[in-house]
Amino acid sequence: MYLAAYGGLSFIRALGGQRLYFPVLVLLFIFSAFRFEVGCDWTGYYRQYQLRQGLGWEGVLEQREPLWWIIVQLTHMADLPYPWLNVWSSALFFSGVHVLARRQPDPLGFIVLLYPVLILNMPMSGIRQAVAIGLICLAFVSFIDRRLFAFVLWTVAAAGFHASAIVFILLAPLAWGGYTKGKLALAVLLALPGTWLLASGGDAEIALSRYVGTGIDAFGAAYRTGVIFLSGLFFMIWLRRPWSVIFPQDYRLASLGALMMMAVFPLVAVSSVIADRLGYYFLPLQAIIFARIPYLWRGTSAQIVSVAPYVGLGVVLLVWTITSRHFQLCYLPYKTWLFGFPEAVKII
Repeated sequence: MYLAAYGGLSFIRALGGQRLYFPVLVLLFIFSAFRFEVGCDWTGYYRQYQLRQGLGWEGVLEQREPLWWIIVQLTHMADLPYPWLNVWSSALFFSGVHVLARRQPDPLGFIVLLYPVLILNMPMSGIRQAVAIGLICLAFVSFIDRRLFAFVLWTVAAAGFHASAIVFILLAPLAWGGYTKGKLALAVLLALPGTWLLASGGDAEIALSRYVGTGIDAFGAAYRTGVIFLSGLFFMIWLRRPWSVIFPQDYRLASLGALMMMAVFPLVAVSSVIADRLGYYFLPLQAIIFARIPYLWRGTSAQIVSVAPYVGLGVVLLVWTITSRHFQLCYLPYKTWLFGFPEAVKII
């Protein structure tokens, strides 16, 4: 069904059904938010929900990602069962993605390209980082608009759900005015505390294995960040110049994002955890690059190059669903509680 869903989404996009963007967005939200016992992190977050019951506001605010635990606390106070955490996280993720999608000339293509990797791995499994990615999408929009305060606010809020997001504070000096050596140096200095926070989590390796659905963490990280690296390189070689002319309003974000995408790959040699966690934040930028190829590529090969990302991601999804035991265990069968919880199942 996951392959069929991607095939259907790609078919709608091929027909140019841009008017179906919002219905598609809503359906993907429902598909993610109301899943039941689907996703490799389902049990882990269920345990968090149970263990933090009765934590109290003082205990909540002492946690490493306090905004996430505030959501958990409010869910308990409303006497709502655990699956509602997936609803809140999906709502925040898709809200951020929607704001970024509205800035795209092809919002439907953008959301379709997010489905095979980002949507299936984050709002359908790693829900804390999913919220952080949604808020970073809002930070990206603020960066495009050169609204420094809003950019910092959204980035800090994202770190309140997943500490890894603080890395993007390095872009703050570049969110206004022109580039200078001083601003670039300050950006590098700001990256250091974010990298430390990302590496210091005691549960980092466990979380990584849940998010990516593979038992060979380093190999999987190298593969995924390698694809991100090639996407950034593709932009720098073939799309950078036409982008600066046709889409000058977000050229700064695209060019900096491409450089950061290329910089993530070497981090695998230092820590696969750092590289892989950072990689997910760049998938919206990768989708932006891929979705704009039809507007930037000229010549007889334009149609082939435009379709290639959709086909490539389809192959990735196909291989993942067929070969990964984690996928079989975590995502199949797909169940939903939208029409009520399954019988003989008690959710606290």
